[in-house]
Amino acid sequence: MDKIEIRDLEIFANHGVFPEETALGQKFVVSAVMYTETRPAGLTDDLSASINYGEVSHMITDFLQKNTYKLLEALAENLCQMLLQELPLLKMITLRVEKPWAPVMLPLDTVSVCISRGWNTAYLSIGSNLGEKKDNLLQAIRLLNEDPLTKVTKQSSFIETEPVGYTEQDDFLNAALEIKTLRTPEELLELIHTIEQELKRVRKIHWGPRTIDLDIILFNDQIIQKDDLIIPHIEMTNRLFVLEPLCEIAPYVIHPVLHESVLALKQKLL
Repeated sequence: MDKIEIRDLEIFANHGVFPEETALGQKFVVSAVMYTETRPAGLTDDLSASINYGEVSHMITDFLQKNTYKLLEALAENLCQMLLQELPLLKMITLRVEKPWAPVMLPLDTVSVCISRGWNTAYLSIGSNLGEKKDNLLQAIRLLNEDPLTKVTKQSSFIETEPVGYTEQDDFLNAALEIKTLRTPEELLELIHTIEQELKRVRKIHWGPRTIDLDIILFNDQIIQKDDLIIPHIEMTNRLFVLEPLCEIAPYVIHPVLHESVLALKQKLL
């Protein structure tokens, strides 16, 4: 991916653990590596097709001067989040925040925090078989979009499927979603649980009826195996109600363990 860099932007601002730091202020030095696609701007010579580094320099300066944080870690995290949300062409950013006058009472040149953050692509399976099924799915999608760190970028059609496992229940309405998120997989799982609770998800019977069911199927190309989170979803290859709608929006996405496309996995179940 292409890069646009801002190096050693000096800003006088008020951040630090000690009261005198926030009262008197001090110098900070910010460097940013912004990952984007520069080819459209390179071919057209049009600034609107790229990231305006002058504008971004002013955004960084305003952010540091209008906010106050105790920790460089918090400053860097929130600055990255702001830039990723405000700049549509920004895919990922590596940000370095230096504090040359750190009050440690020892001879040093500078202290700094350097982090990289970017938009993650995840695929979710969503289903309902209680109450107003379609309305339940639409409400869940709305709540995902209301999260400031997450946006739904693709949505499959709704398909009706028979229940699996516990069959003494109504048919499900299922769909698949592509989302872009600044959350980690663990943070996304927390958001999903919050949405399920808000929509009155009750877990009484394994594979039983539910107002809403949200599952993380894929998250970038990550492989995660934890007690409460397995990615890719362990049952995705066995569930046509997952693969069929997912194939509508991401047929050529590759399963990071099996190294097969969603389309190929679906065809194996037909």
